[in-house]
Amino acid sequence: MEDKDLREENLQEEAAEVQAEAEAVEAEVVDETEAKMAELEQKAADYLDKYQRCLAEFDNFRKRTSKEKASMYDDGVRDTVEKLLAVVDNLERAVAAQEGKDTEDAFFKGVQMTLKQFQEILHGMGVEEIKALGEKFDPNFHAAVAHEDDDAYGENEIILEMLKGYKYKDKVIRHSMVKVAN
Repeated sequence: MEDKDLREENLQEEAAEVQAEAEAVEAEVVDETEAKMAELEQKAADYLDKYQRCLAEFDNFRKRTSKEKASMYDDGVRDTVEKLLAVVDNLERAVAAQEGKDTEDAFFKGVQMTLKQFQEILHGMGVEEIKALGEKFDPNFHAAVAHEDDDAYGENEIILEMLKGYKYKDKVIRHSMVKVAN
């Protein structure tokens, strides 16, 4: 019986050793699994961060290109209008030179209608004349090309507009060339 008890005792010791090894292996596997999970969670957090940054960069790019596109359109309109203003100026001079004379002349009426059509087109595009005559001088809108001392006028009052100024969407296309008093 001793032999049987001894064997049983040996079996129990072996079983305890096997169980201890199994627990050690299980603990090692759990540690490795937790380490891998932590590593994968870190990678997932990194990928999420990269994705969010990329999404934000794309959104900023989209907004920036939209603004640049609108700005390029506005710049194109201003450049084109600036070139056409010389034509409008010449038509205004032609009408001013003929006014008071034969206003029934067909050629004069044609020039008047062409000027009116140009002015309507510019107004329809959002181009506005800068008010000058009788206004106070503002260097943001007016360019003083002459000065006169005259007590009949107020301080920095515009007394003569030599060339009309125009603006588009609150940006000056061309400053008004004016004569300023006092």
